[in-house]
Amino acid sequence: MYKRITVAVDLAHGELGKGLLARARQLLDEGGVINLIYVLEEVPAYIAAELPQDIGERRRAESLVELKDLAKSLGAGDEVRPEIRTGAASGQILQCAEDNESDLIMIASHRPGLSDYFVGSTASRVIRHAQCSVLVSR
Repeated sequence: MYKRITVAVDLAHGELGKGLLARARQLLDEGGVINLIYVLEEVPAYIAAELPQDIGERRRAESLVELKDLAKSLGAGDEVRPEIRTGAASGQILQCAEDNESDLIMIASHRPGLSDYFVGSTASRVIRHAQCSVLVSR
């Protein structure tokens, strides 16, 4: 069905990520690619000044290991390419999809609450601005 799928996961909610990745593998054409992305939020400068200088690289390395473990736990092979980005989650997910010419973006979403109506969740922003199809899992 799809040749290139961008799957955005939150490592704090591993089971949702597993479900998304498993579903993406079912939707992927033979020879297709899944870009498995996790976005690290930027640490504000006033906090970063108090942290060890290598904390960002350590967080990035640990997150990459977790993404690879997630893919391995489902028996995924070379079709899954883990990627770590830093910045605003919605913008980085959209940029990843654009960079990789994705046919589909897959993202999990929580049930909307009052704060989502004023601020908007990551999934809502991705849906509004995506240039390809978006599958939202709840």
